[in-house]
Amino acid sequence: MATVSGPEELKLNTPDQHKGRLETGVPAHAQDKVPLARGLSGKLLVLTVLFVLLAEVLIFFPSVANFRIRWLEDHLHTAAAAGIVLSQPELGGLSRKVQNEILMATDAKAIAVRDAGISRMLVVSEMPPTVDEHIDLANIGTFDAMRDALKTMTSGNGKILRVYGPVGADNRIFELVVPSNGLRNAMLIYSRNVAVLSLIISLITAGLVFAVLNRILIRPIREMTRSMLAFGAAPDDPSRIIVPEQRGDEIGVAERELSAMQQHLHETLGEQKRLADLGLAVSKINHDMRNILASAQLMSDRLARVKDPMVQSFAPKLVRTLDRAVGYTEGVLAYGRTQEAPPSRRRLRLCNLVDEVFGMLGQPEATSIEFANSVDPDFEVDADNEQLFRVLTNLCRNSIQAMTADRSTVLVRRLTVSAKREGSVVEILVTDTGPGLPKKARENLFAAFRGSARSGGTGLGLAIALELVRAHGGAIKLVESTGGHTVFSVQIPDQPVDLDEVRDAMRRHG
Repeated sequence: MATVSGPEELKLNTPDQHKGRLETGVPAHAQDKVPLARGLSGKLLVLTVLFVLLAEVLIFFPSVANFRIRWLEDHLHTAAAAGIVLSQPELGGLSRKVQNEILMATDAKAIAVRDAGISRMLVVSEMPPTVDEHIDLANIGTFDAMRDALKTMTSGNGKILRVYGPVGADNRIFELVVPSNGLRNAMLIYSRNVAVLSLIISLITAGLVFAVLNRILIRPIREMTRSMLAFGAAPDDPSRIIVPEQRGDEIGVAERELSAMQQHLHETLGEQKRLADLGLAVSKINHDMRNILASAQLMSDRLARVKDPMVQSFAPKLVRTLDRAVGYTEGVLAYGRTQEAPPSRRRLRLCNLVDEVFGMLGQPEATSIEFANSVDPDFEVDADNEQLFRVLTNLCRNSIQAMTADRSTVLVRRLTVSAKREGSVVEILVTDTGPGLPKKARENLFAAFRGSARSGGTGLGLAIALELVRAHGGAIKLVESTGGHTVFSVQIPDQPVDLDEVRDAMRRHG
């Protein structure tokens, strides 16, 4: 017979304890302040500027090379126009002063024309002894142009260039001898203007991109971060759950998932608080209940000595019921501490255990329910006797409560327990002819405080059954639940055999 021990206190994690673990000691608004340089906003702004500048750099060299070619072409065309004027015979010879003015206008030292393979000098101020670079404007490639432009900007000061190419409808070849100083200065000024313009474009583009991305990306992420910090500081406050925007993109999905997760966590903590309150109430009741059970146990011991046959037949059942009641008071405390004892597994005759469950639930005449034990008398299961008794009791009690809810006398109320074995796994089926589980109960099945099918129920019975079955390495599930037919399945595998222990036993006895 079980003994009654002293009172115990039920220890549970309350939302306040969760809150203590989630808080970091820093207010949420202080945690939210991230320096601009390390925040997403600052990084986005800097990266946008850099990427736009990189794009400008990629077009900078082709642009400068094209400017160099245009500058040379303009000067060659100007020199050709002057050469055409100078080649008119009716103008006669021009004075040296006019020639110098023409050369100054073209920034050239000499202008020549080649026609029909014959080259003649049109005007010259002074012919340099050497020419540093010959530029054929009719045959210049893109990469060659960029290379020559870079060379002119870096080391092109004081060099003499010979520029030539076809000009006009008759494609006469004009030649121009010009120093590179003017070209280099013009290229430097152009490069400076392009660089300043590129920087302005980069800043404007970065500002626009930043404003748009900040509106559609950074701001929602910042709001989600604030919500997580605020919710982490007080997860029991429903006002801190994020309200998702009606967006169809990834941010909208993330906000909805975060809101659902926070809502689920808030409900879980609320349920845990209810469980803590229940545990406190059970702890208070448990003290007085044990005293009552102790007195009942003493009375049952005296009843066992009475010689009356009727008393002798009921006394053992009364003793076992009181023993289980004492064990349940201990079990409730263990469940609240999440310290359910590991199963002590033995080979059991399941048929006898089902008879004990039916006997504890009541007499068929009192409940108007037919109890059908369809388990073979020799069927065995490897399980903990008390824990499997609790599992079947919870399942059967739920079935009885569901069937007795309707008072109609024409209904068939039958509770059937059957079992079968497949290999090393035993499957126990609990079947009733009740109205079936409602949709809400099926969605939250085996969840404490949410899986109850009746008003005022706690749903702890199925939650406890699930924990006990899992401790056996098994599974429990709802197979079917329709009007007039509900089936629960409990699967319990045999305890695995330790081969090393078997070999040691064989050696000891061999």
